[in-house]
Amino acid sequence: MQLKIMPKKKHFSAGRVPLILFLCQMISALDVPLDSKLLGDLVQPPTITQQSPKDYIIDPRENIVIQCEAKGKPPPSFSWTRNGTHFDIDKDPLVTMKPGSGTLVINIMSEGKAETYEGVYQCTARNERGAAISNNIVVRPSRSPLWTKERLEPITLRNGQSLVLPCRPPIGLPPAIIFWMDNSFQRLPQSERVSQGLNGDLYFSNVLPEDTREDYICYARFNHTQTIQQKQPISLKVISVDELNDTIAANLNDTEFYGAKPSKERPPTFLTPEGNESLKEELRGNVLSLECIAEGLPTPIIYWIKEDGTLPVNRTFYQNFKKTLQITQVSEADSGNYQCIAKNTLGAVHHTISVTVKAAPYWISAPQNLVLSPGENGTLICRANGNPKPRIGWLTNGVPVEIAPDDPSRKIDGDTIIFSNVQERSSAVYQCNASNEYGYLLANAFVNVLAEPPRILTSANILYQVIANRPALLDCAFFGSPLPTIEWFKGTKGSALHEDIYVLHDNGTLEIPVAQKDSTGTYTCVARNKLGMAKNEVHLEIKDPTRIIKQPEYAVVQRGSKVSFECKVKHDNTLIPTIMWLKDNGELPNDERFSVDKDHLVVTDVSDDDGGMYTCAANTTLDSVSASAVLRVVAPTPTPAPVYDVPNPPFDLELTNQLDKSVQLTWTPGDDNNSPITKFIIEYEDAMHEAGIWHHQAEVSGTQTTAQLTLSPYVNYSFRVMAENSIGRSVPSEASEQYLTKAAEPDQNPMTVEGLGTEPDNLVITWKPLNGFESNGPGLQYKVSWRQKDGDDEWTSVVVANVSKYIVSGTPTFVPYLIKVQALNDVGFAPEPAAVMGHSGEDLPMVAPGNVRVNVVNSTLAEVHWDPVPLKSVRGHLQGYRIYYWKAQSSSKRNRRHIEKKILTFQGNKTHGMLPGLQPYSHYVLNVRVVNGKGEGPASTDRGFHTPEGVPSAPSSLKIVNPTLDSLTLEWDPPSHPNGVLTEYTLRYQPINSTHELGPLVDLKIPANKTRWTLNHLNFSTRYKFYFYAQTSVGSGSQITEEAITTVDEGAGKAMASRQVDIATQGWFIGLMCAVALLILILLIVCFIRRNKGGKYPVKEKEDAHADPEIQPMKEDDGTFGEYSDAEDHKPLKKGSRTPSDRTVKKEDSDDSLVDYGEGVNGQFNEDGSFIGQYSGKKEKEPAEGNESSEAPSPVNAMNSFV
Repeated sequence: MQLKIMPKKKHFSAGRVPLILFLCQMISALDVPLDSKLLGDLVQPPTITQQSPKDYIIDPRENIVIQCEAKGKPPPSFSWTRNGTHFDIDKDPLVTMKPGSGTLVINIMSEGKAETYEGVYQCTARNERGAAISNNIVVRPSRSPLWTKERLEPITLRNGQSLVLPCRPPIGLPPAIIFWMDNSFQRLPQSERVSQGLNGDLYFSNVLPEDTREDYICYARFNHTQTIQQKQPISLKVISVDELNDTIAANLNDTEFYGAKPSKERPPTFLTPEGNESLKEELRGNVLSLECIAEGLPTPIIYWIKEDGTLPVNRTFYQNFKKTLQITQVSEADSGNYQCIAKNTLGAVHHTISVTVKAAPYWISAPQNLVLSPGENGTLICRANGNPKPRIGWLTNGVPVEIAPDDPSRKIDGDTIIFSNVQERSSAVYQCNASNEYGYLLANAFVNVLAEPPRILTSANILYQVIANRPALLDCAFFGSPLPTIEWFKGTKGSALHEDIYVLHDNGTLEIPVAQKDSTGTYTCVARNKLGMAKNEVHLEIKDPTRIIKQPEYAVVQRGSKVSFECKVKHDNTLIPTIMWLKDNGELPNDERFSVDKDHLVVTDVSDDDGGMYTCAANTTLDSVSASAVLRVVAPTPTPAPVYDVPNPPFDLELTNQLDKSVQLTWTPGDDNNSPITKFIIEYEDAMHEAGIWHHQAEVSGTQTTAQLTLSPYVNYSFRVMAENSIGRSVPSEASEQYLTKAAEPDQNPMTVEGLGTEPDNLVITWKPLNGFESNGPGLQYKVSWRQKDGDDEWTSVVVANVSKYIVSGTPTFVPYLIKVQALNDVGFAPEPAAVMGHSGEDLPMVAPGNVRVNVVNSTLAEVHWDPVPLKSVRGHLQGYRIYYWKAQSSSKRNRRHIEKKILTFQGNKTHGMLPGLQPYSHYVLNVRVVNGKGEGPASTDRGFHTPEGVPSAPSSLKIVNPTLDSLTLEWDPPSHPNGVLTEYTLRYQPINSTHELGPLVDLKIPANKTRWTLNHLNFSTRYKFYFYAQTSVGSGSQITEEAITTVDEGAGKAMASRQVDIATQGWFIGLMCAVALLILILLIVCFIRRNKGGKYPVKEKEDAHADPEIQPMKEDDGTFGEYSDAEDHKPLKKGSRTPSDRTVKKEDSDDSLVDYGEGVNGQFNEDGSFIGQYSGKKEKEPAEGNESSEAPSPVNAMNSFV
């Protein structure tokens, strides 16, 4: 397609488009191009280009020059008014007008006075198209009058009083600049105590003796005339109270003396401004200056605040030691009350200044020139603001529009003039005057009605030369009325220019953002309007960039040796570079030791001063590059051993043979650093889609320096290369130039296309979108198509943006669909995709499984059968069947007891399943439901079944109590799970002799209703082992075992009973323990005393090998018979513990043990308080470790044992 340019692409109604002129750059509507090609026959109303300021103060010693310059076609003529009447310059010999200009020159140097020519001047520039007028220029000569003669009396003050020295300079034009100096023309020092006010007066907050002087002089400088006037000197004497009394006594002989005290300290009061409040008015855009000067003792400090607001941060400044507040660029928002605060140690005083900001008129929208063609419409808009609101007045050709000739094409509506169906006679210059009491604005804007065919103002056959990968701008300056449209073509065959590659500017310029080699060629610019057509050809050449392919490298050389820097430059063959060497960004030293030869800079006999940065700069007419390296000079050192390292990065990357989908990359290897390069790794960056991310492209052997790379469409490629040797991989090279491949249709379609409904009436189509690299071009979109699989419907398609999901609504429930997702971009479509199958949304199944049957396999297993539901009633993907079952009633207790339901799911289209882990002799209830992706269907009718009896679990507990000489009593709890009706218990037992051999086994049946049984006629002092289990009609359950011992004969029994008395309650035992405790306490005290004296225990020499004391041997008649226990049960008992008859031993909390005392003594205390260790008595070993005899440890032994 051909590319057209419309200015700024604004949308106006027909006939309302203002003509805007386009040059090499966009030109505002204020100017018509005064190109030499147009000046011959193109007319233009006058435009004022230069004029003197509104308030023009002149130097009366020089000639008066009042400027007025204007342009137009034909050239305008000029006339002047003075004070509102015509100024006839021909009648005044001192006044001349510059040729071809309206500037007046009034010669007052030879004769005449400047005051004679004071007045208000206005210039008019006129040609056949209209008249433009200048501002009213008020001409006034500057004045620098002298001070009036006056007699100034000397001033005498007491120390600490305040003072104001008036200046009152003469009124000059412009106002004078005031400053105070002494007779030596030295500025008087100023401070927080002494400062000059805005009115020029000099203020003293309090005077000091050092202020005494006779030459306080106020000077007025008039810059315009470069003159300085001075006031008569003022004398000031500051004296103390004593000096003042002496003076009065000597001169007046008066008795009225001052008090003996000097001026007292006093709080601040304001010297200026007066009172508590004052008003200040300032104009918008000026500098607002507020001043507060206070007197007091000590010297007050000034602070500023704005009531109900804050001072603007970047526009607020303080002058004169913070006595003056200045706000620059003041605006209406700065209006308000400002408060200055003067403060010293005795108090503070406030003054409020009410600021009002007014505004002279300022432009909101000044009228702009209009260039229209006959029959077109247009508007002139003049909008200004101010405070107060300015009045808007219109003039045409310098005459108020109310008295100007009528124009039927013109209609005035306040600040707007509307033109419709203009003709050539409608051409004129209009003036807009916005004024209020503070000033005025005057703007000229012409309406020029032209009918001109298009003209190309850019010279023909211009040759543009641009460096590759940089922007190229091809100019097409044009003019025409009506405004032409611009079209660009490339080549003689008029090939179309695509907007995605080219940028068209409103001024006709064609921009190629990234110029490539294939951008070279001839470009044609065509301008058209209804009056004709014009065209122009320009030529574009793309040059290779200048590159430094071998850069100077960092060098460390020894003093007195030679160094060489290499700078190898590669450039376009048609460009000749200039190579320049710099040192530290300056010229090379003028020294014969420095020599430049082609690509090298050589420095011989290197000295310390030669160190620094050396830069190689290569410049052509189109570009420039540079590279630098540092030279470091060191003292001579031994030659270092060779260094093995990773390679230096490749350089000089170049792209050649640039095709749509391939390119050839060439590079120069870097130094291999003494290890041969084995391979090169090539990576690419896509600056358009993934800038900054590098991807693997290819690998080639270390002997290659060229690679043919396959490319994808619409990718802005940059390449880099890394070298690898046995040490490792180099850092990446510098990136190559960018190469933008052309856009193409997508090569592939999205992957992972799926169709799955989320609701019963929709179909959600999802896919994995292509990434930017895979899009192959701009405008990536997707064409989504679908139709029912089992129907004759046509494909329904929709094109969506670059998203990953599309929802089809209003679908039937769970219907198979064929789905396709095809990628497309602005170039075209991807290949036709294969259809995939999906389903619309599922709904809950409608039908419950029927004919549910249960086959009880055994007491813990049942098999369930059911008939499948119709597939249509599933309304979704059949995931399987789910059985809910629960135990509803115990057959043994006959009472209903509901428990948590259990669930088993059977995948797929199964019609039966097994229920394991059932409890025997129980009543179960179940139902079956079909399951799809949405959830479960309705439940089938509940089916109940019974499980048969099973064998019971083991009895819950078994205890042997009340052992006697020949009997043992057994107590038990029934099984926790009888799993049926218990019929009886079976007890089997057998004796165990001292060698752990088992005797004959005895069987005994016990009724099911019993929980206690006594065995008689057993052997005394014999261990028995018992096996006990329950039975149902099905069989025997698990057994529980236990062991017990009968007691000894009668005589031994009495002895045992006497020994079984708790000795901890016996008086003799308590006395013994107290004696032992007292002995231990005495020993501890003695040890503690000896330790403090640095002594040693005599027992230290005793044997230390007995880390663990042995238990004391009990007397032969002290033994007791306990129950049988094996080695694992052979644990010592605590003090006072007993062996209960039920074989249970309780563990008590241990008593606190005393800490060790003495140096080198491993003394420890037993749990009963007895000392065990070095002070233990005679010990005997236990009979054997791990004793498994039937004799249990006695309570006494257990109490005295060390654990």
